Amino acid sequence: MKHFLKKLGFRGLDEMERSILFKAQRNAYLFLAAALLIWSLYESCQVYLHHSRLNLLPGLLLVSAAVIQAFSQLIMTRSAVKDDEDSFETEPLLRIILLICVIVSILAAAVAAIILLGVSA
Repeated sequence: MKHFLKKLGFRGLDEMERSILFKAQRNAYLFLAAALLIWSLYESCQVYLHHSRLNLLPGLLLVSAAVIQAFSQLIMTRSAVKDDEDSFETEPLLRIILLICVIVSILAAAVAAIILLGVSA
């Protein structure tokens, strides 16, 4: 595959290009997180002022993006230092999976509570 990509003119990034790419991705992530936060606050204000239905989409997207970023960082840190005996950064994979399950359960319970509280009997 690498040989095929080299024939097409693709090459690996050097350190400076990688740094620029990471900064651009960070800026895009921060922009999206801020936009989703503002959208969530706008939807909340609409519910408060006009008693309309709550749109859970922006909040769920914001929470899922933050969870994916946090767990990606945990897993990549674990992979980077797995052979280093001096590092205490690595956690057992079972703990990471258990943490993911706990957060997803809490999130599901919170969403269910919001939906049930929003439904009038």
